[in-house]
Amino acid sequence: MKTMKKQMYFLWAVVFAFAFLTSCSKDDDDDPQPEINESEVLVNYLASAESPLGKDYVNTDLPSIMSASEVKTMNETGQVYIIDIRAAADFANGYIENAVNVSPGQALEHIKGVDLAPYTKVAIVCYSGQTAGWVTSILRLMGYDKVFSMKWGMSSWHTDFSGPWNSNISNSHSTQFTSDATDKPAKGNLPTLSTGKKTGQEILEARVAAVLAEGFDAAKITKGAVWDNLNSHFIANYWPAAQYVTPGHIPGAVQYTPKASLSLDADLKTLPTNKPVVVYCYTGQTSAFLTAYLRIIGYDAKSLLYGANGMIYDDLVALSMTAWSANEIKDYEYVTSK
Repeated sequence: MKTMKKQMYFLWAVVFAFAFLTSCSKDDDDDPQPEINESEVLVNYLASAESPLGKDYVNTDLPSIMSASEVKTMNETGQVYIIDIRAAADFANGYIENAVNVSPGQALEHIKGVDLAPYTKVAIVCYSGQTAGWVTSILRLMGYDKVFSMKWGMSSWHTDFSGPWNSNISNSHSTQFTSDATDKPAKGNLPTLSTGKKTGQEILEARVAAVLAEGFDAAKITKGAVWDNLNSHFIANYWPAAQYVTPGHIPGAVQYTPKASLSLDADLKTLPTNKPVVVYCYTGQTSAFLTAYLRIIGYDAKSLLYGANGMIYDDLVALSMTAWSANEIKDYEYVTSK
């Protein structure tokens, strides 16, 4: 009898231990996985050799721009694949021979289906070079290292398309630029991303899809919208420190050095997450490139259309800085589909 009782006690002990271990295992399985900082994962990934481009694009090659003359020469020898992202009606009125018309939001899906092996470069063409810069930056970040935007857009190809640049150079704020410096804020946090993804590549793909769906309209801002309420924006002057002093900058703008300042180890975290970040350069083309990246990593970033050319044009010309001129119009032949 005693032996039987001992056996029963032993069996109950085994059952209890099994139940306890099973319960612990379930509790362990139910424990939530530690949350990741998606934006930090993404920023580190895009700056690494494991990224689609294999390098920190923002602080090395950005922007990737080719001239209209280079597009023409390469097109004549079949070395360039041309994607025109203007509206279909404008494309029909005149386009570069061999160009294909694709909407900006579909550029990534389109290029995925193109055999790029025969081509040395891919040219993205728009009206002024600004939307093309935004698209090119996204494609580059996704690993398409042959992609370049065409400088000045179709405005440079022929007089018939030069209206966007001819009508937007201005000296409207030449007396308001200042040389008084504004210090960078203290470093804070990166924006919060909530894609639900874990790896850098997965987060990148989700963010690129979101930014393409928003379109360039969400990534641009006019000078009027900025100057009418300077305090509601954080303004980033994206050109060298010497030019921040001469010809000066928008009052309150903070200087960020191209290819240096906007990395995680430098000053990226000084950009605020609680207000729009307006980036401006000389022409709005480089700022469009940078804005695409900043929006992908979560900032409410906007590129100031036409850059300093739309505010202090004569000063740029006097200092031999990048400025639109009639000399940029090449008057190359084009075709129509009307």
